[in-house]
Amino acid sequence: MGYEFDRDTAVTSTGAGTGTATGTGEYAASLAPGWMIGGGINGGYLLAVVGAALRAASPGKPDPVVVSAHYLSASVPGPATVSTRVLRDGAGPGSLASLAAEVTQDGVPRISALATYADLGRLPDDVRTTATEPVLPAVEDCVPSSLAPEDFRRTSPLLDRLDLRLDPAHAGWAVGEPSGAGEIQGWLAMADGREPDPLSLLLALDSLPPVTFDLGMPGWAPTLELTAHVRARPAPGWLKVRHATRNLAGGLFEEDCEVWDSAGRLVAQSRQLAKAPRSRT
Repeated sequence: MGYEFDRDTAVTSTGAGTGTATGTGEYAASLAPGWMIGGGINGGYLLAVVGAALRAASPGKPDPVVVSAHYLSASVPGPATVSTRVLRDGAGPGSLASLAAEVTQDGVPRISALATYADLGRLPDDVRTTATEPVLPAVEDCVPSSLAPEDFRRTSPLLDRLDLRLDPAHAGWAVGEPSGAGEIQGWLAMADGREPDPLSLLLALDSLPPVTFDLGMPGWAPTLELTAHVRARPAPGWLKVRHATRNLAGGLFEEDCEVWDSAGRLVAQSRQLAKAPRSRT
């Protein structure tokens, strides 16, 4: 495979399970260290690995429509097993499949997910939305993630997999001046030139720094649950990604994300619940 994302999300059937339309399957995966951020594996990359196994388990329905995942324990680089179940498989044009998946490493549960899959190209193409596309400065006028401090980059190789350009108006936290609004947005592409597709949108939905950075709360914000909605196959080119939060309470915050493609379409949305970073004091 020519692209890192495809190589590192690839799964292989182990032959276990019934393999029927309403049965179970088991897939071997290798969680790659190149997708770590701040010492942990990025949740969007993990969701894409789950998504790849579910795609293999649903022939004729290659695209994630909804994936809702609970992150049960911290995944680590190395071998993993994705067990899948087909709960329901519809027939006919535009039909949907309901599936479940569990990720384990050495018998330790990592992720539990429910999903709906379809062929997005066969779903109705009407769009009615009140959502507003983010207004961003030109790509060259945004702040590239390559400017992150070297010590952070050493522990966050994910930054080398992505070409992320942050809107300067929402990046004051990087110089110690967070806005307090709880918003971060920017341009996103794969560093090796891979074009976006429905599977990579699962990564895009968790690709920006946590919005708690803009609240003056730097640090790791582990995801507890993330629900992704993929609305359409994205057009080639840069993606616009916006993260925002409205509420932090009980040490937890929600993070809402929108992903817009180069044709100006809202192609993916998500909400996740995550733990707020611990205070350094």
